[in-house]
This record gives sequence, C-alpha cells and structure tokens, in this order.
Amino acid sequence: MKKLSLRTRVVTGAVVVAALGAGTFGAMSASASSPAAAPAAAVKTDTSNRNLQQTTHLTVAAATKAAQATLDAAKKENQRISVAVVDRNGNTIVTLRGDGAGPQSPESAVKKAYTAVSWNAPTSELVKRLEQAPNLKDIPGTLFLGGGAPVQVKGAPAAGIGVAGAPSGDLDEKFAQAGVAALAR
Repeated sequence: MKKLSLRTRVVTGAVVVAALGAGTFGAMSASASSPAAAPAAAVKTDTSNRNLQQTTHLTVAAATKAAQATLDAAKKENQRISVAVVDRNGNTIVTLRGDGAGPQSPESAVKKAYTAVSWNAPTSELVKRLEQAPNLKDIPGTLFLGGGAPVQVKGAPAAGIGVAGAPSGDLDEKFAQAGVAALAR
C-alpha cells in the first residue's frame, strides 16, 4: 500500500471534518424546523374497568398505631412481646420488639401475622385445621400457633397482626386483638 503524503492526509482530514460538520448542521436544522413531538397521552383508567381491582391497605401510621396498642396491652399485663403488622400481601409494614422480648419473637410475630392474613382467620383457629391438613404447617413463612389476628375491611383481609413472646398463644392472640381493636377507634 502506498503511503500518502502529508498534504494528502491534511486535505482528506479537512474533507472528512467538513462532511461531518455539514451533516450535523443539517440534522440540527431539520430538527429545529420540525414541530415538537406531542407528549404521550396519559392513560386514563376507569375504576369500573373489570381488569382492575381495588384493595385496602393500612398506612404506616395505622400499622404503627396498632402495633403500639398491642405492646401497651401486653405491658399492662407485664408481658414482654414483639408485634408485627403485615399488609394484605404479607409484606411487613412495622415490627416492634418490646423491651425484654426474646430474640426469636420478632420473626415469630411476622410469621403469625402472615399466616393470619393469608387465611383471613386468627391463627388459633388455624391450629385446629392442622388436624385435617397437617401439611399446612409446611407452607413457607407460616407459623400455626396462637397469636395472629387478621385485620378485615368488609370481611376481606387488609392486614395481619402477629404477636410472639407471651407464655401462651392465647395471650399473644389477646394482645393482637387489642391492636385490631385500636384500628377501629
């Protein structure tokens, strides 16, 4: 291949730069003269659309109110508990570990709350169902012990409150019910 002279390389480079500059200027001129693209239309939905479903969820403030009422009810009886509030989908909204509650209690409280909201029933009732369906206890994330209570809106589950740490599931569930009751006030 023949080596190009310095003059040829400079001239070739200048032509390339001029061509690129002209192309850029032309593209800028073309876009400046064309009208701006119309903004994308907002998608409007009708709440009566059969493809949509409305659900009720607790706010963080409401979940915290319920959890604190639960801790207060336990404290009146000198019980050291943890409480968890989960949303309709089983996602934890708030967990409070009471002073002196055992290290296992926060996780147990979450599982009880998840179990209560999943079946829309207090966990003490669900324990009875294990006699007919013992494999229920094998479902991941669940805990079939007393201490979980569903929060219902028009009969449908909106959240679950789980309590762990008291000496019995009956007490745990009593405190969870105090949290549910606080939401009604």
